[in-house]
Amino acid sequence: MGYHLCTSLSNDVNIVLKNVPVKENICVMTTFGQRLKEERKRLGFTQPDFAAVGGVEKGAQINYEQDKRFPSADYLIAVAALGVDTHYVLLGTLSGDGLSDDEKELLAGYRQLDVRTKARVLGVVEGANSANGPQQSPTSAANVTFHGTVGQQITGNITAPQTINVGRKKK
Repeated sequence: MGYHLCTSLSNDVNIVLKNVPVKENICVMTTFGQRLKEERKRLGFTQPDFAAVGGVEKGAQINYEQDKRFPSADYLIAVAALGVDTHYVLLGTLSGDGLSDDEKELLAGYRQLDVRTKARVLGVVEGANSANGPQQSPTSAANVTFHGTVGQQITGNITAPQTINVGRKKK
């Protein structure tokens, strides 16, 4: 007889026998395969591409996602390098034991974003961090600072009209 991992709303993990009925308001049933598929889709990979990263064939990936077979540790290590939350895939709870509740909420929300929106969020965080740095007095000379690796942040005391060209010239 097989088993499913059952995660309650309080993040307690219980092993539940496959054929035992469970009240829906007590338990959210997800299987290893469902969570693996969810992580693959979250990262934007197709089954063949994800399988290749894990060093297996597409058929093996399908079997993992359908709970017909379970992957090796080597596979899990390889997909973890992509950003797969293996703690979540294996146990059904998000990793982040050392995080506060608001940090967990932010992380869970961030993981649901697409790549472009993640870049925007990182730009906002970078801008907020620099805004909290040392402030210049308003009477000082103009000082403009460009920084950021994902989204560019421009800060400083700009008193004259400025033109910022982004991208390349059209042909």
